[in-house]
Amino acid sequence: MRNPVVVGVAASSQSSLEAVDWASDEAWLRDAPLRLVHAWFGEAAHAPAGQETRLSKDAGAGLLEAARDRALARRPGLAVATELVNDHPRQALAAAAADALLVVLGTRGSGGFPRLLLGSTSLQTAAHAACPVVVVRPCEAGTGTGGKAGTGGGVLVGVRGRGRDDEVLAYAFDTARRRGLPLHAVHAWAYPLVTGPDHDLPLVYEETDIADEHERLLAEVLAGRRAEYPEVTVTTTAVRSNAARELVAGSQSHQLVVVGRHGEPHGPLGRLGSTSQAVVQHAGCPVVVVPA
Repeated sequence: MRNPVVVGVAASSQSSLEAVDWASDEAWLRDAPLRLVHAWFGEAAHAPAGQETRLSKDAGAGLLEAARDRALARRPGLAVATELVNDHPRQALAAAAADALLVVLGTRGSGGFPRLLLGSTSLQTAAHAACPVVVVRPCEAGTGTGGKAGTGGGVLVGVRGRGRDDEVLAYAFDTARRRGLPLHAVHAWAYPLVTGPDHDLPLVYEETDIADEHERLLAEVLAGRRAEYPEVTVTTTAVRSNAARELVAGSQSHQLVVVGRHGEPHGPLGRLGSTSQAVVQHAGCPVVVVPA
């Protein structure tokens, strides 16, 4: 059986509906089945004592049926399955990710800040899932769906340039090809923090030379994928800046941002890493976090 595109269906919210729409389009573009997952365990329900479980389960079944109808109305003929899980959302999504092409989530749990994701199931899933995770928020650059470019931008991808970009670039180029979008690759760099012996100040660098070196590095990293996907229009930026700042700024004029998950399992931010976490929290369009 083909691996599915999995979408988490939460209690009725705009972000959950947008996630269903995005996942339906992605499944259609990839000729993959769509699996709608709702975890109902622990959902609050205003019900007489003893009936909470039944009503929570029934409400979840209703959400899944409505989401299925929405997906089929958007993409008639799409293979759609539903899964009502007696578990907490994080555990249910982790299990669903084991055999998924990708997991798609909305931004439920914003903590009262409509453009900021705080400690949500989406963040946890992006940090730990075995497959790419898409966090969907309203796309300001264009439609972002249906395989056609919107009124602005395309796919924006962050490039580290240190040998850990293969999975990220493969996803970004493939998505740009499937959706008929241009690709813009951003590589942010900083001066190395090195001091010489018996020196209290950093060594002096020639910014032009270092900038040229990073331009060459970016070109080398992209060369193989450009040859593999000649139909994708590629532009690049190598800039002395903070990677998260550049990607968040670029998200305002693109339809999708692709970042790698480069954090350490026991680091302060977990596997998500500081750059990908900042982009997921602050981007102005959907973000894909790819395990690297």
